[in-house]
Amino acid sequence: MPDSTIILDRAHTVGPVRSRTFGSFVEHLGRCVYDGIYEPGHPTANEDGFRLDVVELVKELGSTTIRYPGGNFVSGFRWEDSVGPREQRPVRRDLAWHSLETNQVGLDEFSRWLKLTGSELMLAVNLGTRGIQAALDLLEYANHPAGTALSDQRIANGTPEPHDIRMWCLGNEMDGPWQTGYRTADDYGKLAARTAAAMKMADKDLELVVCGSSGSGMPTFGEWERIVLEHSYDHVDFISAHAYYQERGGDLGTFLASSVDMQYFIDTVVATADHVGYKLKSKKKINISFDEWNIWYLDEHQASDEINDEWRYAPRQLEDVYSVADAVVLGNLLITLLKNSDRVQSASLAQLVNVIAPIMTEPGGGAWRQTTFFPFSLTSRLARGSVLRPVIDSPTYETTGHGDADIVDAVATYDDETASGSVFLVSRDQTQARTVSIDVRDLAATRILESVTLSDDDVYAKNTIDDRNRVAPHANDSATLEDGRLTVVLPPVSWTAIAFA
Repeated sequence: MPDSTIILDRAHTVGPVRSRTFGSFVEHLGRCVYDGIYEPGHPTANEDGFRLDVVELVKELGSTTIRYPGGNFVSGFRWEDSVGPREQRPVRRDLAWHSLETNQVGLDEFSRWLKLTGSELMLAVNLGTRGIQAALDLLEYANHPAGTALSDQRIANGTPEPHDIRMWCLGNEMDGPWQTGYRTADDYGKLAARTAAAMKMADKDLELVVCGSSGSGMPTFGEWERIVLEHSYDHVDFISAHAYYQERGGDLGTFLASSVDMQYFIDTVVATADHVGYKLKSKKKINISFDEWNIWYLDEHQASDEINDEWRYAPRQLEDVYSVADAVVLGNLLITLLKNSDRVQSASLAQLVNVIAPIMTEPGGGAWRQTTFFPFSLTSRLARGSVLRPVIDSPTYETTGHGDADIVDAVATYDDETASGSVFLVSRDQTQARTVSIDVRDLAATRILESVTLSDDDVYAKNTIDDRNRVAPHANDSATLEDGRLTVVLPPVSWTAIAFA
């Protein structure tokens, strides 16, 4: 008998697979930009100074949208510093991360990097220390074709075609006291509404993201969303959500169930947004941009001396090295984002290179994949068509942080055009393998195309600079498909992807 059963049925379609679900995030923080994506003089660097070995890994990862340039960094950023001749760009202090910013990579260079990776730009404006006029100026510089002062400046700077940026973030984490220029919900909501209205006077088809809570543990969570949206509902399209998770105190069981908290976060924001919509008698729906999410061992970084009294260029900050357990949780969080693709229509894994990232680099040296690289890259490659919400019958276990959680969690996608699909599964069992039976009769599946699992006898195994290929997905030969039933054995603490047709 199987330990868990799952039924897949096209009647349980959530919505389309959103390409923006597989977005990422590049902030001017630590070595994400400098010594990460950008390293002039590196053997693989192109004429702009971008590392092409990193470009290839970003393409393999499958990042579709990149949020830029922050993050906390944007709340003190003067965008004008980062355009024009590089030798004339000023060095500034970044108060958010207590470092020096050279401005050698700016909007025009970053847009050229995006073309190499095939990603879409999601640009953030500074509503911490700046406001409406600076946002409008940046919009004119970036998107107006020609014939105005700022569009002509862009052309003179060597970018004749407009960047045509569609998605814009109205500040970052403005609910957080750590944010330069942070505000109350009432103050921020008014500023965001005025900024959004002005930007849409310039281009009514922009997609604008208003700041939601920077975590479900914030004391203003829920109330922040309500107040901000009551001001801005008519002018914006998305509200942001940010969530980071880590194992604390050796409580692996709670950590493995982190997606339970993410689902709570999503449910709360959707309910709040819809409440405001009903109150305003609006026919539109505000969707979620989950534009920061990841595993982040923040407690350890706060206890370290990474941020000190020195003002340094691109210091090593937040360079978490991830384990198999971390990768399994990340894969489960991605499953949860897909399960909510009707309302979570954009997401950004934070961040992309070196800083709590799936890709690591060494100056002058190589680049490699962290454990968390694999569930993201495989899901972004295999998830196509529509998202199916599975009916899961699984044993549960008790966690100290999230109540009862299923031992097995899953989501599926199915593409009618190719008559093929994929199912993504996690096992949170820490001690024994679990057999799962998946009913795929409604999908008329007859053969397995691919079956891979990420697991290890040591759930804390990592890929390090000295052992870069210690952990990688392996074929799961236990998977069988017969008479409309897909059966697979999931090792303890594992993430699995199975493609079928």
